[in-house]
Amino acid sequence: MKVKRQTKLLELIADEDIETQEELSARLRDFGFNNTQATVSRDIKELRLIKVPAGSGRYRYALPAAEKENTLDSRLRTIFRESVLSFENAQNLVVIKTLPGLGMAAAAAVDAMSLPELMGSLAGDDTAFLAFGDAAKARDFCQRTKTMLEGG
Repeated sequence: MKVKRQTKLLELIADEDIETQEELSARLRDFGFNNTQATVSRDIKELRLIKVPAGSGRYRYALPAAEKENTLDSRLRTIFRESVLSFENAQNLVVIKTLPGLGMAAAAAVDAMSLPELMGSLAGDDTAFLAFGDAAKARDFCQRTKTMLEGG
């Protein structure tokens, strides 16, 4: 549940100007997450979120620019280690099989990486499909993912 919640949290702060922990907690509840302010506070600390100016004297939560790529890579590695059962390319598609309920979390983690070669993703309960521009890009993604999961 923690992985799903933190994945949704990262999606929310990427898409919306969220200024307070209370707002973030309420938005997570809108998506069915039963959480407390203390849980959100721990998530913010673990993800190393900061507040940045959002205009009109307001602030919003965000990932630090220098840590954004490393944090997303770390989140992807964690999500894959905890939820992905297998992944394989089929032509220009990558098919990811996950534990039940984590297909969308895996796809969202990949989407958050903003890979230019990724054309889109589609996810269900325990499967995610990633569409790449061609078969070579799909194979390259699988190889990089395998290397990442092996600690390289």
